[in-house]
Amino acid sequence: MSKKPFYITTAIAYASKKPHIGNTYEVVFTDAVARFKRMQGYDVYFLTGTDEHGLKIEELAKAEGISPKEHVDKVVAEIKEICKIMNISYDGFIRTTDEQHEKVVQKIFKKLYDNGDIYKSSYEGLYCTPCESFWTESQLVDGKCPDCGRDVETANEEAYFLKLSKYQKWLEEYIEEHPDFIVPESRKKEMLNNFIKPGLQDLCVSRTTFTWSIPVTFDPKHVIYVWLDALTNYITALGYMSDDDTLFKKYWPADLQIVGKDIIRFHGIYWPIFLMALGLPTPKKLYAHGFLMMKDGKMSKSKGNVVYPEMLVERYGLDATRYFLLKEFPYGQDAIFTPEDFVNKYNFDLCNDLGNLLNRTIGMVNKYFGGNVPNYTGRINDVDADLEEIVASKISEYENNMEDLHFSNAIESIWGIISRANKYIDETAPWTLAKQEETEKLESVMSHLVETLRIVAILIKPAMTETSNKILSQLGINEEASKEYDTIKEFGKTTSDLKVIEKGEPIFLRLDANEEIEYIKNKMKE
Repeated sequence: MSKKPFYITTAIAYASKKPHIGNTYEVVFTDAVARFKRMQGYDVYFLTGTDEHGLKIEELAKAEGISPKEHVDKVVAEIKEICKIMNISYDGFIRTTDEQHEKVVQKIFKKLYDNGDIYKSSYEGLYCTPCESFWTESQLVDGKCPDCGRDVETANEEAYFLKLSKYQKWLEEYIEEHPDFIVPESRKKEMLNNFIKPGLQDLCVSRTTFTWSIPVTFDPKHVIYVWLDALTNYITALGYMSDDDTLFKKYWPADLQIVGKDIIRFHGIYWPIFLMALGLPTPKKLYAHGFLMMKDGKMSKSKGNVVYPEMLVERYGLDATRYFLLKEFPYGQDAIFTPEDFVNKYNFDLCNDLGNLLNRTIGMVNKYFGGNVPNYTGRINDVDADLEEIVASKISEYENNMEDLHFSNAIESIWGIISRANKYIDETAPWTLAKQEETEKLESVMSHLVETLRIVAILIKPAMTETSNKILSQLGINEEASKEYDTIKEFGKTTSDLKVIEKGEPIFLRLDANEEIEYIKNKMKE
């Protein structure tokens, strides 16, 4: 039976500078969704990449005394290295300087022009270089860019425009008739009430004041403006309008596109209109996530509060870093990074709750049964039944949360199982059962604990792949057996004749909180 395709994308990262931990959240989140869907049996195609054109990059390269291509090559190498460090399982990585992308963008521009959706005029307005955005006077906040708060400049030039106004009514109706197209709800309302209903202005889609972009084939003094170039990556990467469009036919429309809240306007307005004008279906869902903030606002070098992911991974491990990011962000909202929170989550959630549960279980199976896991024989008493029922309800809760992109809640569901298992040890008191030679009850306790840990290991796999594999290895379960996701739906699916390892290495070692908090603070200042 062929697997159902599932296409998921991140926004492509702007290749201006090395990403910090906040920039990394989106790709980690998307990776966890992709891994979850693969675990469920979908044929996933996960795309990420880099946005490499525009005036800002041209100016950065000039300041460095190098070419724009040299600048973006350097930053792209750093971004790819971060993806490697964070174990990002992307299937495709697109660069907007890729030859195929540039050629197809030119074809798309020409098609829209030939169809009458793009026309030539002149532009006079206010331009924010860092955001690559034009604004009207009324859209400014205290005379500055409403997105980044920086100064804008007056721009006056000949340009090509896309007829956004032509599609306003269609887009408004489409969003209202498809309530899950833009999530969360607050972002959908923002798009409709703040941008679409007040009236869409036609969009400037070419520039003549810089050269670092894709030339318009039939008017080469113009280069194609960033949003038409960048947004179309999601279809050019699949081979749209190229010699081989197999992937495009298989995966488009995208099932889920994940973007930051700062660019949902472009994805929720410009992008569906581009697609409509090309006669293509829109993505099924756009999800806008929040930002990772510091207590004193956004991360910035000048504030001395920047945290880079490789520092956390090197000192605390990949999975602790991924766990923090996925747990810390509420659905669609901002999160706050503090060294104290990071260290506390490591010590309490990972070391105390999960690590101790595994260590105690491995130790008791070795002590009481020579490492041989007793076969599951069903529910011996009420406490067994309660554990199984809690596990089943938390699995259901976890799946609903994952489908709804409530990842922080999904992790809480897993930790609900871990917490119940730790309580189960105290309730059943295996040491007392051993002393009283209540062998049947002791066997039941050990098989229940091993089975619960197996289920936990599978549930955490999208977020914490390394930890998942370590738990399964310590339980004597090979990784292949763990891929049977549906086996978690019925308690007691552990393979018979399991043998745990003699003494497991702790998967998380308790940190000296004060020392590590100070370490992170010092690193942030470097």
